[in-house]
Amino acid sequence: MKILIQGGRIVDPAAGLDAPGDIAIAAGRVLAVGQAPTDFTPSRVIDATGCIVAPGLVDLAVRLREPGHEHEGMLESEMAAAVAGGVTSVVCPPDTDPVLDEPGLVEMLKFRSEKLHQSRVFPLGALTRSLQGEVLTEMVQLTEAGCVGFSQAEIPLGNTQILQRALQYASTFGYGVWLRPQELYLGRGVAASGPLATRMGLAGVPVAAETIALHTIFELMKTTGARVHLCRLSSAAGLELVRQARRDGLAVTCDVSINSLHLTETDIGYFDSRARLNPPLRQQRDRDALRAGLLDGTIDALVSDHTPVDEDAKTLPFAEAEPGATGLELLLSLALKWAQDDGAPLARALAVLTSQPAQVLGRSLGTLQASLGRLAVGGVADVCVFDPKAEWVVQPESLRSQGRHTPFSGYALPGRVRCTLVGGHIAHESAA
Repeated sequence: MKILIQGGRIVDPAAGLDAPGDIAIAAGRVLAVGQAPTDFTPSRVIDATGCIVAPGLVDLAVRLREPGHEHEGMLESEMAAAVAGGVTSVVCPPDTDPVLDEPGLVEMLKFRSEKLHQSRVFPLGALTRSLQGEVLTEMVQLTEAGCVGFSQAEIPLGNTQILQRALQYASTFGYGVWLRPQELYLGRGVAASGPLATRMGLAGVPVAAETIALHTIFELMKTTGARVHLCRLSSAAGLELVRQARRDGLAVTCDVSINSLHLTETDIGYFDSRARLNPPLRQQRDRDALRAGLLDGTIDALVSDHTPVDEDAKTLPFAEAEPGATGLELLLSLALKWAQDDGAPLARALAVLTSQPAQVLGRSLGTLQASLGRLAVGGVADVCVFDPKAEWVVQPESLRSQGRHTPFSGYALPGRVRCTLVGGHIAHESAA
């Protein structure tokens, strides 16, 4: 199908492009950027007047809930939420049921997602069998099945020797290891340690839970040469350790969630379980440091940390409620809000959603490496067309995700996705 996206403002951070123009698409590939060939006859014209035409978003933290947690989210509903939010590529952690520790499970997930013809799904394989932290998985076989890296999801590795062996194994084959820095025993609370958690009688998670884990990871990286992506940093102290690790030449990247970027511990309010999240919301100084780190490039990517949770698991006392919130449909708008609030250029807001997350995935993308997260001539036509001036109010009942719980309910946010293309296929389209 030949498609012409006409009259929009093209913003491609990877190419340094910010200019009005058209995009011609044929056979699922970008044929031209800026001006369509004179002999190009489209079968469909998309009017992008007043809109931004950007690469499709790449989200590095999305729980799709299949297999095993279909009561909280189905592939159909979560993929629909992804394209409605302009997200054309998602990375999903291995903490499904059963855990993604066997090639057959990974292949089935890939097959199911590809049949939907919506967002691209990049699974992370389990670092250890059943995420139990005892026996390493067969990383080579899992990579051949389609895994782009290896992770323990939310389950910390308490055995440092196992972590060292995992990093050695991964380094030998050039695989990336994705870790959320959290010390096993200090990280068992439900809110950030501090006066607020004490007054509310909630078990606290100190910043040291993050920094101790980071020190351990960095020391092991020095001895193994492994490449590590740190998932969802939450503290100013942790961010400073990442800066130091980069000065030391370590191959480390990191991301932050939309929750930690915008919210603080006070958003828990009166035990609002919608703000029961992992990592827990921290103090304002931490949030401000994370926002600055995203702006200055220390943090590579902004993620939705999309975690659909069903009604029964959320409508419980705060400490007993399941952590998580929906986020796919909010990712773009919350990035735009951050840019507006902090004076960040639009290109910077889009870079942390497109080209930079794609760089984190790097060579694990295979043939997609050269074109994911950018609008490259000859590359795959993953495109997000959105109206930056449109405002909308977050109404959980209107979200496409099966999980309707979000701490941003009632927020007025900028930016509305008008059209999402994945591989030249129109996966989502909304009325102007």
